[in-house]
Amino acid sequence: MNNSTMSSGSRTTTTFEFGRTHVVRPKGNHLATIVWLHGLGDKGSSWSQLLETLPLPNIKWICPTAPTRPVAIFGGYPGTAWFDVGDLSGDGPDDLEGLDASAAHVANLLSTEPANVKLGIGGFNMGAATALYSATCHILGKYGNGNLYPVNLNAVIGLSGWLPCSRVLRYQMEGSIQAVRRAASLPILLCHGLGDDVVAYKHGERSAQALIAVGFRNLTFRTYNGLGHYTIPEETDEVCNWLTASLGLQGSRP
Repeated sequence: MNNSTMSSGSRTTTTFEFGRTHVVRPKGNHLATIVWLHGLGDKGSSWSQLLETLPLPNIKWICPTAPTRPVAIFGGYPGTAWFDVGDLSGDGPDDLEGLDASAAHVANLLSTEPANVKLGIGGFNMGAATALYSATCHILGKYGNGNLYPVNLNAVIGLSGWLPCSRVLRYQMEGSIQAVRRAASLPILLCHGLGDDVVAYKHGERSAQALIAVGFRNLTFRTYNGLGHYTIPEETDEVCNWLTASLGLQGSRP
């Protein structure tokens, strides 16, 4: 297992112990690597089994497992979670320490990939929230604690999720021409079901609007009638087509 310790000033804070990481190796030429993050209470293997079936032979998938930790929404009982959360919406207080630890863990997984490979992050539920938080760290060039964000992202996907720290994003971006430029060029795909009874559709829609408002111009928001808090072939087809176009994988062969 991997540990990630976050420090702020002279005070060392919680150490998070991440679970097992599952890797789906590319069946063809390795052109892109995507870290895919599971939802609350799940594990990396659940998604690696699905991702392995997708017709994307040039992508390597890395599916880590979140730390097991007390979670407020579970009444303080432990579960696998990328950060502590009391409300699956972005309305509650943001657990910056947990978000930074998970974003750093993901960035570390990507930092050892070959230099000529494109990098992305995707996820479902709070995995999508962590992916979007990582996108904001990328465009700002730093984590919430001020430490340098070390990787360059080429694509971000969020399924049935929300944007953490949305209330402060506009303020953080003010005056940074580089952040605005990075935001405009980063492809993001957000998908949400109108029938989602876990992370309500309005939270996904509001997150997309917040990102567009601060300059994420290359953002696609897809809505699915009748879709609850799960994924369907129509949605995974959309992800495949979007990744192929966004990462320039057209014409790539095994």
